[in-house]
Amino acid sequence: MAELVVFSALFPSAARPGAGLFIRERMFRVAQHRSLVVVSPQPWFPGQSLIRRFRPGYRPYAPAIETQQGIRVYHPRFFSVPGLFRQLDSWSMALGSFLLLKRLKAEGARLIDAHFTYPDGEAATRLGRWLSLPVTITLRGTEVPHSKNPALRPRLSRALKAAAYVFSVSASLQRLALELGATPGKAEVVGNGVDIVRFHPVDRAEARRRYGLPDSAQVLISVGGLVERKGMHRVIDCLPALITQMPRLHYLIVGGGSPEGNMRTELDAQTARLGLADRVHFLGPLPPDDLKWPLSASDVFVLSTRNEGWANVFLEAMACGLPVVSTDVGGNVEVVCREELGSIVPFGDATALQAALNAALSKDWDRKAIIEYAQDNQWDKRVEQLLRVFGHLLESSPQADAAKVRPAEQ
Repeated sequence: MAELVVFSALFPSAARPGAGLFIRERMFRVAQHRSLVVVSPQPWFPGQSLIRRFRPGYRPYAPAIETQQGIRVYHPRFFSVPGLFRQLDSWSMALGSFLLLKRLKAEGARLIDAHFTYPDGEAATRLGRWLSLPVTITLRGTEVPHSKNPALRPRLSRALKAAAYVFSVSASLQRLALELGATPGKAEVVGNGVDIVRFHPVDRAEARRRYGLPDSAQVLISVGGLVERKGMHRVIDCLPALITQMPRLHYLIVGGGSPEGNMRTELDAQTARLGLADRVHFLGPLPPDDLKWPLSASDVFVLSTRNEGWANVFLEAMACGLPVVSTDVGGNVEVVCREELGSIVPFGDATALQAALNAALSKDWDRKAIIEYAQDNQWDKRVEQLLRVFGHLLESSPQADAAKVRPAEQ
């Protein structure tokens, strides 16, 4: 019996093992204290197999049900046509998951925990209304661009007002949630955490040998999807000027395509055009357990991102001793909150980004202090916050009240 349903279309599966790892990291730790299942709806329409002939990674089929670390993960399909019809996704997502959620409620589920306000959170609040279940929503960053869309903003607002509780992974998203109508007394910041057992420094010389890097090299690294938003191309643009001052500079890029797209072809063309083919190293997507190796081979982590909520990867890099250079968007300044941890530059300011990278590569960092900061942001502290709220909602749910009354009636 599961009392909590995690609801998110972005969740790891056999088809997309790297999707939504940050949600699994958080909620599987909650599962050590509260029983839960995962419902991860998958978009589908009849013609998508034709699209897959030209885009092999387009909407890969996830199995209907999986077991991950002993936890059931369901992947119900919902009808979703690309383009303008995507605005119907939250309705379709709710309808496609209704019978499953109804059965899970009959089996004991008493709370829906949704991730991302749209379309997932909006679909979850509909399901909560139909099934008389409380819903929590976590804002994770996509709400920023969605809130600027006149068609979506009122829908975000309705979903957040309907939620029993609202979590935000950063203070900036918390402010947005309140601006959109979330109830102040039922909203709080629960940042992401880091697994320091998985992320820690390993031998630097061995790590560099793995990737064919000279011992004397200066190394930048980025980790993320190869999409415009993450900004690897913005870092590559800075490299020619940096190399004139640091001739031993190399740049590692860890990541691959995602549902947002895949810029690998464009990035290859950019590195060739700039004469950087021997300095930019594409390592492809790596499983979390292997990320400590390229991070430990590097000197500075950089992500010239357009939008973020709370980037787990910053803490993962810091846990391996790396300072972080990133852009002043979303919750980035809340993670890189002190000068001894790195620097934050205005988004779109290539000169400032180049100067920050130059300074970071030249500085003698207190890497022990950086690691200690990451250790202070372990998952356990975040999970305590979640368990407090979940416990209150579960204990005050109608099903819990009914369970308390039944013995007296007998």
